[in-house]
Amino acid sequence: MELRITAKNLTVSDRFRDYVSEKSGKVEQFAHRPQELNIKVTRHDHSKNAGQEDQVELTVYEPGHVVRAEAKSNDKFSAFDIAFGKLLERLRRYADKQKVHRGGRHKNLGASELSASDFASLDITPIDHDKLTGEIPIISEEESNPVVIRAKEFEKVPMTQQEAVDHMELVGHDFYLFHNSETNQESVVYRRKGYSYGVISLTS
Repeated sequence: MELRITAKNLTVSDRFRDYVSEKSGKVEQFAHRPQELNIKVTRHDHSKNAGQEDQVELTVYEPGHVVRAEAKSNDKFSAFDIAFGKLLERLRRYADKQKVHRGGRHKNLGASELSASDFASLDITPIDHDKLTGEIPIISEEESNPVVIRAKEFEKVPMTQQEAVDHMELVGHDFYLFHNSETNQESVVYRRKGYSYGVISLTS
């Protein structure tokens, strides 16, 4: 697994690189053939009174999946530990779920069954970034602060609704845009209250 560390508004020390390198070995215990672990460290200087805050974003790339986690703290070491804990939990939960599916102890429900029950049968606990392709600033007449719209593009990969839910949980989002392989429609799966899920699809 390749390890990549990038930093913004600060310099990454050899001590931090060694710390990350030592910890990152745990990723391979849960991930399925991980290809790269990307660590992005950003320092935010909010104000003289509030002080600085470090943000760590972790991204694991493996065949067919991207797993993400992030955290903020008063220093990069503690921010990394918090984010890394989230990352390992997502990897562990997904690995356990795959084992259950392969072992035959779980019935793989179809899209109609899942949507009929509002996805209540999926035992997924909600937990708490994607490569940006551009940012378009829009200045409102009423506000002096610009509104930033982030444009993102992804490769269209056909998948079922249940697979879309899995991908959404891996990246820690509340919604996930996907191409439904069962209906051949562009759809969005989203998180609802009470640990259930919904699907919105476009029709012509």
